[in-house]
Amino acid sequence: MAFRQFTFVGLIICSLFLSVVCQAAGPLRVSKVNSRYFTDDTGRAVYLTGSHTWHNLTDMGPGDPPPKFDYEGFLDYLESHNHNFFRLWTWELVGWDTFNNSISAGRFHIVAPHPWARSGPGPALDGKPRFDLKKFDPEYFGRLRRRVQAARDRGMYVSVMLFEGWAMQFCPDAWKYHPFNPGNNINGINGDLNGDGRGFELYTLKDPALTALQEVYVKKVIDTVNEYDNVLYEISNENHPPSTQWQYHMINFIHNCEAGKPKQHPVGMTFQYRGGSNRDLFNSPAEWVSPNPEGGYNDQPPASDGRKVIISDTDHLWGIGGNRQWVWKSFLRGLSPIFMDPYDALILGEKPFNPKWERLRQAMGHTRMYAEKMDLINMTPSDLSSTGYCLANSPTEFLVYQPVSNGKFTVHTTGGTYRYEWFNVEQGKVVETGKIELKSAKESFNPPFAGDSVLYLKMCLPESTR
Repeated sequence: MAFRQFTFVGLIICSLFLSVVCQAAGPLRVSKVNSRYFTDDTGRAVYLTGSHTWHNLTDMGPGDPPPKFDYEGFLDYLESHNHNFFRLWTWELVGWDTFNNSISAGRFHIVAPHPWARSGPGPALDGKPRFDLKKFDPEYFGRLRRRVQAARDRGMYVSVMLFEGWAMQFCPDAWKYHPFNPGNNINGINGDLNGDGRGFELYTLKDPALTALQEVYVKKVIDTVNEYDNVLYEISNENHPPSTQWQYHMINFIHNCEAGKPKQHPVGMTFQYRGGSNRDLFNSPAEWVSPNPEGGYNDQPPASDGRKVIISDTDHLWGIGGNRQWVWKSFLRGLSPIFMDPYDALILGEKPFNPKWERLRQAMGHTRMYAEKMDLINMTPSDLSSTGYCLANSPTEFLVYQPVSNGKFTVHTTGGTYRYEWFNVEQGKVVETGKIELKSAKESFNPPFAGDSVLYLKMCLPESTR
């Protein structure tokens, strides 16, 4: 299986950090101690990071039926990189042309299964049976349940995507392939209210009947996965900016729907493409957001102020992009970085498991190790280091990232005895440890190797206080 070429990463990580995979301890909720992070019943910060790819829920690709996705292999791949989070993608269109994506222009992808039963009578515009929007497809929801459960069994969190707005805007003839096109369903449902052949009105509140139909679907998703602790929700991937109030409505709908159920889960709102504003994300009733590049999220990430848990996604910053420096900068600013991974390159990508992105993938696993090693719930982005990238619980614990090669830097402490650890980011390993006596408030450090570096300091407490 393809994932096996990466298992050495997992072995290195396990040997260095002795990580133990465990299932979620209750649903995630925003921490009252440090609202930059989620927590669970343990009270510890739960840092989320990992890769996601487009066909990890619905099968997608050239050919009819589309190729079956190796989900267990995907989980192995994530586990080998010490990832614990991914977006579980939905795709509303029954087929789409990749013409607008230069990497793999011109390939037509079939997508299946879908939430609604294709039971007819009569053919849809793609020649297959029409959808009955009053009936759900048990294959889709059975698969959704099994995949959430399988991720849970690996100690991984999933964000269940409910709607997908990018394809409707940018795929050729997208409206032709949507179940809410009247030519594709037996229920007389038509989401193209203004008749322009695009159907964007689906993602507004202009037609209460359409919204009600969408709510029935969302409730079905909730009923399917509510029992699982490892669930988050995402309203829609890269929907158009006029969808703002519709997305707010759906966030509140989920909150209200789950209020009477055994478990409540975080809901996210992600970047609206094109032209969306991060302001609309931060003003939303969502618990977590994924911003666009405004403010420097793709090069010099601003420090999280705790208004929302920020899951910073390369998908909304580059599409496919980023590097290990971006991962570490984001982590040290109180963000949770994730990667839009071309993975097997079946959908989009230059080649399967492109090594170009391997250091980025590894960096996410390394940041997770430090997140679990530290008392992260009590650490905040700080200006106590001259590098500008520091998480601190002063004077007890400091994590500093130096993105500059051979770069000396300072750290402000109150003095005392500390255990220190130098982590070589390029090599992905700890290269030096020991004790150090810090006597001044502003100590200077010089990494013992070339390249970007991480310094971890933890105060040695007196025996009586341990």
